[in-house]
Amino acid sequence: MGDLFDTNASARDDKAHDSAPRPLADRLRPKALAEVIGQEKVIGPDGPLGVMLASGSLTSLVFWGPPGVGKTTIARLLADETDLHFVQISAIFSGVPELRKVFDAAKHRRANGQGTLLFVDEIHRFNKAQQDGFLPHMEDGTILLVGATTENPSFELNAALLSRSQVLVLERLTLAELERLAQRAEKELDRALPLDGAARESLLEMADGDGRALLNLIEQVAAWKTDTKLDTNALTARLMKRAAQYDKSGDAHYNLISALHKSVRGSDPDAALYWLARMLDGGEDPRYLARRITRMAVEDIGLADPQAQAVCLQSWETYERLGSPEGELALAQAVTYLALAPKSNAAYVAYKAAMKAAKKTGSEPPPKHILNAPTGLMKEQGYGAGYAYDHDAEDAFSGQNYFPDTMERPELYKPVERGFERELGKRVAYFAKLRARKEDAGS
Repeated sequence: MGDLFDTNASARDDKAHDSAPRPLADRLRPKALAEVIGQEKVIGPDGPLGVMLASGSLTSLVFWGPPGVGKTTIARLLADETDLHFVQISAIFSGVPELRKVFDAAKHRRANGQGTLLFVDEIHRFNKAQQDGFLPHMEDGTILLVGATTENPSFELNAALLSRSQVLVLERLTLAELERLAQRAEKELDRALPLDGAARESLLEMADGDGRALLNLIEQVAAWKTDTKLDTNALTARLMKRAAQYDKSGDAHYNLISALHKSVRGSDPDAALYWLARMLDGGEDPRYLARRITRMAVEDIGLADPQAQAVCLQSWETYERLGSPEGELALAQAVTYLALAPKSNAAYVAYKAAMKAAKKTGSEPPPKHILNAPTGLMKEQGYGAGYAYDHDAEDAFSGQNYFPDTMERPELYKPVERGFERELGKRVAYFAKLRARKEDAGS
């Protein structure tokens, strides 16, 4: 009686589930890889996944990409294409006991002749030991692992796991691809969205390349009771704009600061201001940006414009005094100044060369003539003997050697012909000429 009751209850639950309203994203989930919108570079006939399926040689995979681009859907469809049993877990909610159960069940299936495709969402959340736990089951064929991550696998996944998998990069959906998805949604809903052309484009932009987010937005808009088409103002008044994808400690953080730095180095103030705005809009700490902007002045402008460092430090101080949002304008001014300043990394290159020479020469002492001799013993040892006081020399330049006696004089600082460093180049050449004259006179 108990078993019969449980069976009937289960049947009623299944029927209730079938009749319950389903989210639009679930209703539009593709039934075949050919229905997936976007990711043609990966799943197309000439893409890595398409080639694998055509040759029947699917390997373990790691899908790397932003949210809402089809990582879970593609993994599920791969299981269908290859007749593998699909198991999905999330690294956020799974630990060692859950993994052990998954592996045991996969072994049992394998013994009965069926393989298992194990899809691990947010795989980067597993620690090193947990990631290592997958390896023996991947190697003996118990599971075919498909991991999904929004973080850079190079930094977040073990080398051993990566060596046994192929990383496939999934890209955010373009506006054209989002439009295709919107049209598919309208067909499913059997009505057009009540938006004019500009508002429709704004809706697509709100999704920020995330297909799942777009479908959620469409579901909200479709539920509105209106007889007229809404414009952009009406749309934005009813919908909150989706926050930009930005993790201040993750991949986006490093990608955007790299884009800002390279835009400054490339003398493009418009691009530099854009990436600065993207980071500030994403919630980046302006103090972090002030520090990095100052570093750009030191590393990429250098002595071609010595004023650049002062501009950065002043903008930093201005931000500290004004706070947000007014102080952020000072950072924008500094970024603009740096982008338009003459560029030189000559001092940076010279410093790195000096560090390399210092490591190579080890503990070589300075020449004795430039050492102080505060004691009689040190004077007897020759400390300070023969030192030429430059202010007493012609042109205030003695031309003496200041490198270790055993070290051949290197040429470390090589000024560029840009900005103020052009003047410094003339000075370097001037002293080199005087030094050569002194050496000729001494020989």
